[in-house]
Amino acid sequence: MRIRQAAIIGLPILLSAGVAQALEYGGRLLLTGGVNTIEGAAGGGLTPWAVIGGYGTRDQIGGNAFFSHVEIDDYRLEVRGAVLGLFDRVELSFAEQRFDTRQVGAALGLGAGFTFRQEVFGAKIRLAGDAVLDQDLWMPQIAFGVEHKRNNRGAILRAIGARDDEGTDYYLSATKLFLAQSTLLNATLRATKANQAGILGFGGDRRDSYRIQPEFSLAYLLNRHLAIGGEYRFKPNNLGIAKEDDWWDLFVAWAPNKHLSLTLAYVDLGNIVIRDRQSATYLSLQVGF
Repeated sequence: MRIRQAAIIGLPILLSAGVAQALEYGGRLLLTGGVNTIEGAAGGGLTPWAVIGGYGTRDQIGGNAFFSHVEIDDYRLEVRGAVLGLFDRVELSFAEQRFDTRQVGAALGLGAGFTFRQEVFGAKIRLAGDAVLDQDLWMPQIAFGVEHKRNNRGAILRAIGARDDEGTDYYLSATKLFLAQSTLLNATLRATKANQAGILGFGGDRRDSYRIQPEFSLAYLLNRHLAIGGEYRFKPNNLGIAKEDDWWDLFVAWAPNKHLSLTLAYVDLGNIVIRDRQSATYLSLQVGF
């Protein structure tokens, strides 16, 4: 269950006829592959889950492509990318983020509409458990993931106190689906140096070491096509220029079929540089198989 995505790009992949058929008829249940986070991985909008993106089973390949638009009070964030799930075991993802400072950029002397661009390369591997099949076990599905991020504004980032324009997050996620109760729970521990998820660089004048930050998701399936829920993501506080607040959201996700999902969310991002109480509504449209 993700954040918000507004338009979709096709995912052109050359496949043999046999694999193409497997992609077309992904065998997993609706919404069990989550949606795309703002960093590309499958999960909720703010935090990755242990699930593998797409609807492919252990004998199939699945994936999706997305474009997200988040209109924050004083900023704008657009994210586009794709995720590929291999045999319900390995996930590969890519996301490009464009963070538009709008009039805040002018106030900071950068110019109105000054934009930070960040690329996020992700990989995730399922280590143990099966969120869908292990209904008689207490053990959740567990996955380990990495997200390597590259920002294009190194000089500006160092000027505001960031130590680097490139960094890597490491995370461990545990996801438990209770089908009888129509409830999904997820907990993620992220080791990170990122400021505002990397959009403002990595490390800072306050701290330049990895911090373990917890992230949580709760989703309730009203029916097989519709889910509601929320997420909370703790954040580090590395930069002296501005306090960084935790993020949280409330969402509703609708999947009429396995090829399309629509998510609407309210997101609270707290303080971002010189603007407090930044919130947004996020609409997400995702295409997948």
